[in-house]
Amino acid sequence: MTSCVKYPAALAAIFLWIGFVCAISFMEAWLKFRAPGITLPLGLGIGRLVFNALNKMEWLFLLVIASNLLIAKGLGWNMQNILVAVPFALLAVQTLWLLPVLDARAGLHIQGQEVPASNLHFYNVGMELVKVACLGWAGLLHLKA
Repeated sequence: MTSCVKYPAALAAIFLWIGFVCAISFMEAWLKFRAPGITLPLGLGIGRLVFNALNKMEWLFLLVIASNLLIAKGLGWNMQNILVAVPFALLAVQTLWLLPVLDARAGLHIQGQEVPASNLHFYNVGMELVKVACLGWAGLLHLKA
């Protein structure tokens, strides 16, 4: 008996997206500051580059998933489309508002300026958790399809 995944491009992009977010947002982001010789400005500079690249990859993954699902299912309010719409909305908020604000704060730190405390990183972590949960659920639905 052979089994065939109905939307292989979407499935691959979903799990790659989860892997990228988990590896970068949940590991690299804080681990780099534990490396010998990494100062706060250096770590923030690395973080700016890495999160900029992650953001571009996330848009690529979303494009692959959305195009695969739209071609296969069209626009509709089914669970798979909703589970992709949530990460899309969060990614849009991160791209248009949160990441530019965090980037600007990092730039001030790098320049040696005093930056007031903020909860913005917690917002980002919360958004990443919701994205991973929705994508994981969508991936499981794809596997069942």
